Amino acid sequence: MKEKYLVVGLGKSGVAAAKLLLSEKKDVVLFNSSDMDADDFLKKNPELKGVPFYTEELPEAEYADLKEAVLSPGVPLDILFVEDLKKRGIHLSGEVELAYSFAHGTIAAITGTNGKTTTTALTGHILKNYYKDVRIVGNIGIPFTDEAATTTDDTRIAIEVSSFQLETIDTFHPKAAAILNITPDHLNRHHTMENYIAAKESIVKNQTADDVTVLNYEDEVLREFGKTLRTRVIYFSSKRKIENGLYYDENRKAIFIDKNGSEEKVIDVADLQIIGAHNYENVCAAVALTLALDVPMETIQKSLKTFTAVEHRIEFVCEKNGVKYYDDSKGTNPDAAIKAVLSMPGPTVLIGGGYDKGSTYDEWVETFPGRVRKLVLIGVTKEKIAACCDKHGFKNYEFADSFKDAIDKCAASAEKGDCVLLSPACASWDMFPNFEIRGDEFKDYVRKM
Repeated sequence: MKEKYLVVGLGKSGVAAAKLLLSEKKDVVLFNSSDMDADDFLKKNPELKGVPFYTEELPEAEYADLKEAVLSPGVPLDILFVEDLKKRGIHLSGEVELAYSFAHGTIAAITGTNGKTTTTALTGHILKNYYKDVRIVGNIGIPFTDEAATTTDDTRIAIEVSSFQLETIDTFHPKAAAILNITPDHLNRHHTMENYIAAKESIVKNQTADDVTVLNYEDEVLREFGKTLRTRVIYFSSKRKIENGLYYDENRKAIFIDKNGSEEKVIDVADLQIIGAHNYENVCAAVALTLALDVPMETIQKSLKTFTAVEHRIEFVCEKNGVKYYDDSKGTNPDAAIKAVLSMPGPTVLIGGGYDKGSTYDEWVETFPGRVRKLVLIGVTKEKIAACCDKHGFKNYEFADSFKDAIDKCAASAEKGDCVLLSPACASWDMFPNFEIRGDEFKDYVRKM
């Protein structure tokens, strides 16, 4: 009798998990908690035709002989359906854990509140310039389960792992793991900062003394966390010299690595195609990770010079009438949006607001004086952000009736030498299916203006 798996949540990750299980000759049952049109779903995923598919409620007979329930990242662990699975004694895992159980090769894993996608893309870019078989997967947009079955012992894997995905890991064991930073985010899902921090830190739970953990020295939580680990810990910083670590020296405009008191320059930041101190931290992390996977420094240095910005992350769009437009739709929390504001090369007209993830906006608004000339607000959070602006004495904001109206208002307010920045500090889900579509609409509209 074949092993039987329940796949919960039928987005990109769930579909990829189901396809992997079927390729491995497992019995699969599909479940989606919201009503979904079966015909439309199967038209898009013909490989899943004939697989039992349920919405709203799972028949009692399907619980029999279940080996495991594979939860998509968007499925919270505290909903009634998942609580019922726990009471029945059914083992819970996630898409990353499932993929890992079938995968081969050596893994560099990246998590953190911000910078994950850039660091993962950069790590993969460096690895590809040295190894023949490299996969760049995870929360970056390509499910690990899409690639797992075709990996070998010679494969090198760069994986972006979100806090949602980390909630369901069990045996996942990266050779090198980085936690870039931890600031408040997704508290509507995790409920407390303690839960959120624990999820992020769990990326290292299966690492041993032979493995490498890369941590941000300027994050107080991570600095202390590093003292508790049995792995080889490498810190990075954008504010100070780090012994046996990597750091960005603002005065010398270069990134350095320190090995037992011996300083070696990695790269002048003028030779990079990405900007901002936060990105220099991402570079430090990627260098540490790829060194841990035995990439020579010469290859790393050459790779850094050819890496370009990740789409939707402080991405330069175009210049119109002397105004530069930047797409930072991936700035879905205040800390990410702060980094975008600080990276702008001139006075900024900013688009903010969106879906409410339970964030507070004080630190973001506090960066506005001297940088943000005007704020145009959209989405569910616009009143909440406006109240925060009032509290901090920032009065130059207005509401937009639509996303396009917000862009028009920014264009009308911007002067030659200004920047128009989409960096909402909020998720997109109140107005768009995801941040990618939000960013694409911004770029398309701006280019046609």
